[in-house]
This record gives sequence, C-alpha cells and structure tokens, in this order.
Amino acid sequence: MPTATLNGVSIAYDDIAPPGPAERTILLLHGFASNRKEGWQRTGWYQALGRRGFRVIAMDQRGHGESLRSHDPADYGRAHLAADALALLDHLGVKQPEVFGYSMGTRTAMQIAIDAPHRVNNLILGGVGGKLFDPPRATENSETIVTAMTAEDPASIKTEFLRSFRQFADEQGEDRQALAAFSQAFSTPLDRDALGRLDMPVLVVAGAGDDLAGDPAELARLFPYGKGKVLGGCDHFSAIPHGALKAAVLDFLDGVPDEDDFPPFE
Repeated sequence: MPTATLNGVSIAYDDIAPPGPAERTILLLHGFASNRKEGWQRTGWYQALGRRGFRVIAMDQRGHGESLRSHDPADYGRAHLAADALALLDHLGVKQPEVFGYSMGTRTAMQIAIDAPHRVNNLILGGVGGKLFDPPRATENSETIVTAMTAEDPASIKTEFLRSFRQFADEQGEDRQALAAFSQAFSTPLDRDALGRLDMPVLVVAGAGDDLAGDPAELARLFPYGKGKVLGGCDHFSAIPHGALKAAVLDFLDGVPDEDDFPPFE
C-alpha cells in the first residue's frame, strides 16, 4: 500500500501505469464514506481508464480508507483535502492531470480548480447538479449525517438517504467516528464567482434518479465551458459502476460530441 506524508498527515493512494505508454494522467477523488478501492477499483474505473492509456492516481481522502482517520473536526475541511491532492500531485511529479471527483469528491475537485486552475486540464464532476448550492437537506426528525454515523443501531435511522450512507460506511469498514468528525469540519462555501471564471472544460454528470444531485445542466451553466449530462437508469449510488458514466466521461475526455451538441435536423 503506497502512502505519503503530505501536509503532516498520512495519505494512502494508488498510482497505476497503463499497459503501454501513459498518454495522460487522471486524478480520482471518491465520495463520502467511500475510498479509492471501493469507489474506483472495484467499480472498474482503473481498468477502463488504463485501457485508454491513462496513468491513474486515486487517493483516500482524509477520514476515509487507509488515510488519516482523525476524530478531530479541525483535521478536516475542503481546504485541507484540496491541499492534500495538490501535494500528492507534486509528490508524484504530475503537473496537469484530468481531475474527476464524484459526490463529495467534486467539492475537493472544484477547490483544486479554484486554488490552482493551471493544474487542471479537464474537470469532471459526477453525482452533483443544480442542488450543489442548496442548504443542507433538512429532515423531519432532525437527523444528520453525524447522528447517522454515531447511531448505535443503524435500524434506528429513519431518514432513507442517511441510512444509505450509514450502510455504505459499514459495508466498507470505514471509521464512523472519523466520518462524523469529517462532517463537522468547517468549510467556507464554494466560491461561485471563482468557479464562473474557470477556463477549463467541465463535465457535470449525474443519474436521472439522483435526487441528491439535481439537474447537471443547471450546475454546468455556471462554468464558461461547462457541459451537463444526465444518465438514464441511474441513481446516486448505481451511477458509479455504470457503463453509461464511463462512456460519458471517456467521450468527454476524448472530445467526442454527443447528440446534444448537434443542431436538430430541419
């Protein structure tokens, strides 16, 4: 298991070369309660990207997988996560990768693009959409991701989407106290104006049944060179391993237009 001490903390990562010469490099940033193995390797992304000649770099973000598992909220926050990713790229000698974040990982990806826009070639944001800037979803019973992660009995969690994240965390063997601390960390809101000045191509993609994300096209319009894509037959969790997401991402990286890019026949 490769690890590096970055910004004073231990970060686990994979750095996988393709079968032939590496033409491009991609950085993968997983979602909440996931990790690099579950989010990217098990779901076929390492293989799919490797076949296309990508050097694949995937990291466990703080509080997840085999990286730092602190129970102190002060050790987390989006600024720390983005700084870790940039430090890892420096450690590995990577100057300008493609950056692909899913769900929580999109926030890290966007912060990287804000902090160091010259370091991002193409930006891919999966599992998000027009709801990105909405206030946190309120529940009827005042449950939060923190209460879900710290509940003694997961069956006591009444809110479906919170129960799904708790179940996912348990299945991956994640440190639930670390995830609770992660969720309590302070982060300033993403800077919409700064995002609107980004000059790299941006793909925003989410499943049609992803109630957490909203409309990808709505978020894509924020970026000067943004493109929104909806995946039929997918929700927030099922989109990650789905072939439709792989096709959308690879076509975007290859510069392949889809039917939405063409004017209708007259």
